[in-house]
Amino acid sequence: MELFSRTFARLEQGLDYASLKQKVIANNIANADTPNYKAKTVRFKSELERAMSSLEAHRTNPKHFFFKSSDTGDFLVTARNDVVYNHNGNSVDVDKEMSDLAENQIYYNALIERLNGQFNSLKLVIKGGK
Repeated sequence: MELFSRTFARLEQGLDYASLKQKVIANNIANADTPNYKAKTVRFKSELERAMSSLEAHRTNPKHFFFKSSDTGDFLVTARNDVVYNHNGNSVDVDKEMSDLAENQIYYNALIERLNGQFNSLKLVIKGGK
């Protein structure tokens, strides 16, 4: 049952990430005409490092790599200050934001499908394989 709980926890983290990214993208689109607004992004690298730091591995040999387990916290939202797309100092590129929105939706849907698969597996186990 521990495998199910770890899988659910990872899927929950992925959904939290997708939800935050959705909010950030929506906020960027809503502020597309706001003067001097700097578009924000959710850093993937910090999330990847966090996920990698929480990996746990069963070592059957002392020569195997050791993965430590720790939870470093929240996702990192940062402003993109390196570009300016509009004459008013705004850095929102609506086409890029819409592309990111579609990509995030696909990612979110994949996580939901995987979560549904986990629930279906649990349901099958509870029913005794019938």
